[in-house]
Amino acid sequence: MIDEGSIRHAGSSEVSVAGIEAAARLFPVATVQNRYNLSDRGSEDVLEYCEHHGIGFIPWYPLAAGLLAQSDSPLQAAARRRQAASGQTALAWLLRRSPVMLPIPGTARVAHLEQNVGAAGITLSDEEFRAIDQAV
Repeated sequence: MIDEGSIRHAGSSEVSVAGIEAAARLFPVATVQNRYNLSDRGSEDVLEYCEHHGIGFIPWYPLAAGLLAQSDSPLQAAARRRQAASGQTALAWLLRRSPVMLPIPGTARVAHLEQNVGAAGITLSDEEFRAIDQAV
């Protein structure tokens, strides 16, 4: 489809590094969409590969926070300091985690969409980022 001009870019979903490399032999991989969030970082090697090769990384299920959603967690503490929702703060952590990160949290409500977009305006301190990162 790229060769035909039907599409300009293509990506892969739920792939390993080997899968990205195999796909790259057929087409330039623009993005990878794998499950990745604060609680599930099983695709860390894939994210690092994407960073090294300039490939966009789209985490699916990006708002899963697991134990970090509890009231005494570093995620909640950072959210309270900013008067932000925990979901916003989880998205802020993802955005800070990597320059190739492109989270697309799903929502059915405009208010929730606006809240998610607000995550781009949250800058976690180095200490907050590390505390959240190490809490899981």
